Amino acid sequence: MEPPSSAGSPPPSTPPPPPSTNTASPTSPTANPPQSSARPAPFTVTCTAGLPVIALVLRLLTFVFLLISLIITAIDTVTYVDDSGLEIKVDFSDLYAYRYMLSTTVIGITYTLLQTAFAIFQVSTGKRFGGAALCYLDFYGDKVISYMLATGAAAGFGITVDFNRLLLKGTDASDFLNKANAAAGLLIVAFLFSAISSVFSSLALPKLVP
Repeated sequence: MEPPSSAGSPPPSTPPPPPSTNTASPTSPTANPPQSSARPAPFTVTCTAGLPVIALVLRLLTFVFLLISLIITAIDTVTYVDDSGLEIKVDFSDLYAYRYMLSTTVIGITYTLLQTAFAIFQVSTGKRFGGAALCYLDFYGDKVISYMLATGAAAGFGITVDFNRLLLKGTDASDFLNKANAAAGLLIVAFLFSAISSVFSSLALPKLVP
């Protein structure tokens, strides 16, 4: 007996291909996003406007009190007669404490005049002269000048109190010392206005923003 012929039988089926192991195509949402080579934006400096009108008023008040203190100190003199009958004239330049007080007053006037000009420019134009650099000048300059004015007033008060208590109380030099005391008091007031200006300059300090 012959085996059945296979001419009319269908061909055997081909097995399906194995699934691909690459589950993330380039367009697949699960693919890793490309890394950006752009650098972060550099830090820039901005300067807030603050309150320019109030700052200008404070500068003007500081200047007025410093100027009056300077005038009183410069004209403050006394003449007395020693035991030998010789007239001796004493002014602020004969005492180191008063000379230091006058020096701090002159420096304060110079700085305040400069800052007053900047404040007038800002009020009149609405723009800050010098930008961020001037903000740093205000911040550090106001603090240095305020400390100088405070030490100058303290020096004037200290030597006046000592002279009144130990040496010249009730003598002809009392008027000289009282004027010096008044000049030191005006210097203290100028220091207070300068310290308030320092607060405003701190508020207007430039900030680093990305």
